[in-house]
Amino acid sequence: MIIAFDISNLSVLFIAAFLVSATGAYLLSKIVIEPIREHFEQLEKFSKETLHELNLPINTITTNVKMLRKSNHDEKSLKRLNRIEMACEMLQKRYNELDYLIKRQIQKELIEPFDAKELIEERVMILKEIYPSAKFNTDLDSLSLKMDKMGFSKTIDNLIDNAIKYSATPATVNITLHDSELRISDKGVGMDDMELLRIFDRYYQSDAATPGFGIGLGLVKDYCDRHRIMLHVESKKGKGTSMILDLKRVERP
Repeated sequence: MIIAFDISNLSVLFIAAFLVSATGAYLLSKIVIEPIREHFEQLEKFSKETLHELNLPINTITTNVKMLRKSNHDEKSLKRLNRIEMACEMLQKRYNELDYLIKRQIQKELIEPFDAKELIEERVMILKEIYPSAKFNTDLDSLSLKMDKMGFSKTIDNLIDNAIKYSATPATVNITLHDSELRISDKGVGMDDMELLRIFDRYYQSDAATPGFGIGLGLVKDYCDRHRIMLHVESKKGKGTSMILDLKRVERP
């Protein structure tokens, strides 16, 4: 038995099916995807506005604490001011981390050439103001790199901040840069093998009593992965920790 097909009818059916599918896909995108897109736009706007609103009170509190410290010499009052100032510093660090994360989501990283030695020295000078009791030992070679400079600054800040945070006061931080290897070491509490397995997990803290939210090293690992930086950790419980960044594979200017 021979069955004859009308080609023109098949073409009409095919076009009709295509139009129905296309219309369905368009309606589905309007119903499902459009609200999601609008939600993300609103969330992005809210995040930026919230960060902006947070920065002003943090700076206001910090400035007024410094003014009060100059005019107040009562020991109990100074201790209270110290606690307020430390809390503001912690909020400022979280603000900086969130600000960097949001900027990364809404704009491309700015890849630019810079000298790692100059940048590290700049960050150390700033951190000396935040941690006046800490001792910083630096031995740095000049090294030209081409990558996200802001992200590298955040990485340095996080690693030095951790070195101080997990050390007894006054903390000592040793920073060396030789043969494209950056090493940031402390003589703090150190970590055992089980803790080392989890240090890059977001929100994990090896010491729950230490202030913070445990997102710093997660950001460091994410940055290193994006820029082909090999990240190694050497640590012994009760002896201290060394964070080692192998920069040999990073792009050069």
